[in-house]
Amino acid sequence: MLASPVRSIDVLGCRVDDVTIDEAVALCERLILAGRPAQVVTPNAEIVVAAGRMPDLRALINRAALSIPDGAGLLLAARLFGTPLRAQVTGTDLCYRLAALSAERGYRLFLLGAKPGIAAAAATALERRYPGLQVAGTFPGRAGPEGDADTRAAVAAAGRVDVLLVAYGAPRQERWIERNQAALGVPLALGIGGVFDFVSGRVPRAPARLRRAGFDWLYRLARQPWRWRRQLALPRFVWLVLLSAVRRRAVRPRPQR
Repeated sequence: MLASPVRSIDVLGCRVDDVTIDEAVALCERLILAGRPAQVVTPNAEIVVAAGRMPDLRALINRAALSIPDGAGLLLAARLFGTPLRAQVTGTDLCYRLAALSAERGYRLFLLGAKPGIAAAAATALERRYPGLQVAGTFPGRAGPEGDADTRAAVAAAGRVDVLLVAYGAPRQERWIERNQAALGVPLALGIGGVFDFVSGRVPRAPARLRRAGFDWLYRLARQPWRWRRQLALPRFVWLVLLSAVRRRAVRPRPQR
């Protein structure tokens, strides 16, 4: 359930919330202050296509506390459906803004996942960028259920955690959060994919002009060509969106003359 009423749209069966970055940050803070476990999801075209094959992932997205419009493809779909979204809100931008908010308010972060050493490097970069930020801990852990006990122990040993950033990649990170968040008592948890790579400086982020144009995925593909298999979801997403747009127009009531 959302922290406050927000307009949402349906993109191929997945709920996407029409929020700006400022609104997303404000909603996240309300969820932190509410103190009940709440999950934020960051769908993009690739995740939406995967959700079409995975009913459990689709259901998880649709019941999340907040589902931000992370991918530019979602904005394109929304325009084609006649229900435009106001802004793209990337998981990377939301993480930076939550770190800034946490430094200001005294919330404590925990960085979970990624390859060994990456989360720790990201934590150092965030603490340097936002003086006063408290990173309660970092831990690579394992995404599967076999690693849950060790990871929960590591998070619990860190003391109070207000925001848990989980970087196992979709859908493993979303499933990890759903299995473990309530037991940890962490108010806010986000699955953030490769964000630690950007924050740590291990992978350069696309220039702002490319991000604004919606081509950050292409820049990342050029830097990490091994991701090409994952990008095969993009043409399928576009095809499914076009089909859905045609169907929606076909059933839309015609105005009375």
